Amino acid sequence: MHFLWVIFTILGAAGQVARNALQRGLTAELGALGATLVRFLFGLPFALAFLGALLAVTGAALPQTGPAFGGWILLGALTQIAGTALMLKAMEHRSFVVVTAYLKTEPVLVALIGLSVLGDPLTMAMALAIIVAMAGVTLISARPQALAGGLKPALLGLSAAALFAASSVGYRGAILSLNESSFVLGATFSLAAGLTLQTALLMLWLLLFRRSMFRSLLTHWKPSLTAGFAGAAASQCWFLAFALASAASVRTLALVEILLAQGVTRFVFKQQTTPREAAGIALLLAGAILIVWVSPKP
Repeated sequence: MHFLWVIFTILGAAGQVARNALQRGLTAELGALGATLVRFLFGLPFALAFLGALLAVTGAALPQTGPAFGGWILLGALTQIAGTALMLKAMEHRSFVVVTAYLKTEPVLVALIGLSVLGDPLTMAMALAIIVAMAGVTLISARPQALAGGLKPALLGLSAAALFAASSVGYRGAILSLNESSFVLGATFSLAAGLTLQTALLMLWLLLFRRSMFRSLLTHWKPSLTAGFAGAAASQCWFLAFALASAASVRTLALVEILLAQGVTRFVFKQQTTPREAAGIALLLAGAILIVWVSPKP
């Protein structure tokens, strides 16, 4: 059971890389905002299917919810939407790579929020692992001179990272508040509840303010469903990991997503790895291995 969260996190990272690649293909047709909305709107059917299949196979009943669950799931859902909006705004000012570098400050923020809000442990060894992994991401993702782009994009990127951190803590809080004996049911139910809330809010927003985008999403439903499935599968793995380990541990190990993306760049697109990137990969691997080694057992 101790290393299950590691498996789920790595699978979630792989699913996220696949979803990002599929979303990138939709960007030309739907724009950055439309392609991003796909993860929520077209992920919901699969999240509900995961939950339905689990209930059918196990014969379990839906978990009992209360005000605590409602508060945590609301925090997770709203901050994830807001973080996505700020991320897109930041990308209007700076490149994708630079904004990604700002976003990858998330593990530090997750650790601090998780410690203060949920009481999740944060040892010196865990803090060291987070710092080492983030140093690796910085070397891989952005050149120092590229980050010197003004205060506004930096504030937008860091604010988005803070919102994504709050979202991770909110979802973990929701799962823990259910007190479910089955971590799989708790995680799967929380994912379905979060995506239902997000889909309802985004559908209302689209119908009120962006009907043309809503029509475009419907027109491209086939590729959007594929991206939605990849996103839902990745989120399912994240939620299972959140049920077993602190959000800080999960989000730090999730930085291996950068390594997977580098692998695609190296072996699919035949782009060479620079010495700076190689040093970053080594640091990121060291941080990932350390966070697995020192994280408390579930």
